[in-house]
Amino acid sequence: MPKVAVYNTKKEQVGEIDLKDEIFSVPVKPHLLHEVVTMQLARRRAGTVATKGRSEVSGSGRKPWRQKGTGRARVGTRTTPLWRGGGIIFGPKPREYGPKVSKKIRKQALRMALSSKLGDNEMVVLDELTLPAVKTKGFVEVLKAFGADNALVVIPERDETVERSARNVPSAKVLRADGLNVYDILRYRHLILTKGALPKIETALESQGL
Repeated sequence: MPKVAVYNTKKEQVGEIDLKDEIFSVPVKPHLLHEVVTMQLARRRAGTVATKGRSEVSGSGRKPWRQKGTGRARVGTRTTPLWRGGGIIFGPKPREYGPKVSKKIRKQALRMALSSKLGDNEMVVLDELTLPAVKTKGFVEVLKAFGADNALVVIPERDETVERSARNVPSAKVLRADGLNVYDILRYRHLILTKGALPKIETALESQGL
């Protein structure tokens, strides 16, 4: 069971905490992380674009002119895709992008991502993260104390002061524990977890029922 130091916002050690082996000490399989990240990025696509086919556009179903004898090309309907205002051939329709990945695999990939950060010494546990007011400067000072110029900060629940203070920091992101995901963990170099967020993460990733 890995034991890590717990720091305050000034990088002063205030204690230690034990982390669960089945969450923070699992073998990392890059292909599994790649699969889940690919799924996450693909599902961010809206997939709401739509066009009308020849059966959906407005227009008469009557044959514009007789089949033979006019000298013109034969036409069956005014909604033909060959005419202006007609239907679209093989146009896009609403759909879902990305491969489907089971809940079991997504959880396992999240464990691997956390284990990777811990194994690379890129994870820090904070006793708590509180700011007296909405100030970008106060949030940046916390990151500087840990030398984390590119960091994902995970808090246990909604904290408007912290979240708003981080909005203007392009190299950092504040995320609630219930929104933790593989892509954001791997996207940022450093991972800063608050002590209050750990129980929620561990509960969500427990192996029961998997």
